[in-house]
Amino acid sequence: MSFSSTGRVATPVLDIAYEQAGDPGGTPVVLLHGFPYDVRAYDEVAGVLAERGAFVVAPYLRGFGGTSFRDPATVRSGQQGALAQDLLDLLDGLGIEKAVVAGYDWGGRAACIAAALWPERVAGLVSVDGYNVQNLAYAGEPAPPEWESTYWYQYYFHSERGRRGLERNREELCGLLWRQWSPEWTGAAEAFPASAPSLHNPDFVDVVIHSYRHRYGLADGDPRYQDIEDRLAAEPPITVPSVVLESGADGIGGPSAAEDREYFTGAYTHRLLPGIGHNVPQESPHPFADAVTTLLP
Repeated sequence: MSFSSTGRVATPVLDIAYEQAGDPGGTPVVLLHGFPYDVRAYDEVAGVLAERGAFVVAPYLRGFGGTSFRDPATVRSGQQGALAQDLLDLLDGLGIEKAVVAGYDWGGRAACIAAALWPERVAGLVSVDGYNVQNLAYAGEPAPPEWESTYWYQYYFHSERGRRGLERNREELCGLLWRQWSPEWTGAAEAFPASAPSLHNPDFVDVVIHSYRHRYGLADGDPRYQDIEDRLAAEPPITVPSVVLESGADGIGGPSAAEDREYFTGAYTHRLLPGIGHNVPQESPHPFADAVTTLLP
């Protein structure tokens, strides 16, 4: 069992496409994918959670799959505030008062921000790699060179050459990232084609390029999300019950998720997943589903 049906919900900015599984009367769980992935990352997780009584919703993030902007004039922003507001708007559009939220990469960022800023809407959080909120004030500070070398795609996207490269070679480029970020996952190349169609959303390139330029101060944000960005500058704590999963073999360099412990002031669990790369729910679906299950009533 995996996702059983699809749907769309109109929000102020987007028509969000999503897939769902389980009894709509069950505890709502929202599963959020990252870049450059899509909801296929949760195929196995969704089935497990549905069998455990959850009502599972997995939206396609802005710029991915069937999700579309309602107004051609809207800025194709990929900033963290936009991703978080999209999650809140999804909950409102579906009439969900409170949900367990879980995600990684971009989706983990949206989940963490929602948990930090709107804890009354979040029953629990599963976050891959800790406090996944960008501190934009420190975006210009260098990281250790070994980590920096794994961020090559971000610097590539800062240039117009990189924009054209993503536009023309999106499947080759994103397939490469899948393999580099999950060096011990032998199934990465085989799994990628199922998610590749989501990268052909007409807004994909604009959203991705804006995301990786905004976080470095190279592009202005959409003013409608400035209040969220201002609140995030204070690095608000996450007070809801949280499970932090740490990839033991992530191809993207960075500090240990355990170092973010101070940002979680509620119930907290940290779990290291040896041999698992960046795409945690697809590489390690049962531990991911188990983490979500601990937050269900």
